Amino acid sequence: MTEQETTQQMLMELIKEECAIDTSLEIEYPEIALSYGEKTIQTKKGEKTYPVAISSLGNISYVTAPPKSKKSFFISLLASVYLSDNNNFGGNIKGHRGNKCLIHFDTEQGHFHAARCFRRATDMANLKDNGCYQTYALRTLTYKQRLEFIEWTLKENKENGKEAGLVFVDGAADLVADANDLPSCNEMVAKLMQLSTRYNTHIMVVMHQNYGSSKLGTGHLGSFLEKKAETVIELELNTTNKDWVTVICRRSRGYSFETFSFSINELGLPFVVGEIYDPLKYFITTKEKLG
Repeated sequence: MTEQETTQQMLMELIKEECAIDTSLEIEYPEIALSYGEKTIQTKKGEKTYPVAISSLGNISYVTAPPKSKKSFFISLLASVYLSDNNNFGGNIKGHRGNKCLIHFDTEQGHFHAARCFRRATDMANLKDNGCYQTYALRTLTYKQRLEFIEWTLKENKENGKEAGLVFVDGAADLVADANDLPSCNEMVAKLMQLSTRYNTHIMVVMHQNYGSSKLGTGHLGSFLEKKAETVIELELNTTNKDWVTVICRRSRGYSFETFSFSINELGLPFVVGEIYDPLKYFITTKEKLG
């Protein structure tokens, strides 16, 4: 066997070890990062109730919405729930962080607006330990540097014992040169899937829809993300209440979470609309604290 053949043999053995699935073992549900509501199902051991996953570890998900539909507010809402065990804003959204951290990459906004978005999540979560929430504004980097930095950050966190359970990338189109370039879009989505598996994390990416388009995303990149994502989430401006944004699960590899809506309170903070949360009571309490 030649040196090249030996190298190829070793590579294939490593791939085999990584990809092989033993069907004799019990199939375990993946860890969940975020969930909305619960589902009771019948199993061999009787009825079991599970949280309905919005995002689970080892997968990617995809949030898509028209411009100016409060996508950044939605991500702040999810971040605050994930970071806080007792959150007044999230309604039936639940975070399952454990001892993992959240990494938030913003590729679109300058430092001021990105910092304001990040700070909104920490204020909502009443976060004391900012070490579990790592935030980066990547606007000044090239698209290649952005993806390289995301990979490097995940690697550094794992090596330093600060593994990420959830990663936000807002927005996905800034990780490629052209959202309509088939090879580069395919390569980028494959890289995100690889990173989510290698570092046992969930990567949620955000992407604009084109104006007036019925498609869930832009170009080939949107199509690839829609096919590969565990969950595809669409935000729509509510047709009956202009102050609400409706969150719809368009695709899911598991059970789809129920549609819900969120709005923005008088302090500029997003909250899930429903009986669980009394926004007026929170306005008064918060304003009293702020003096």
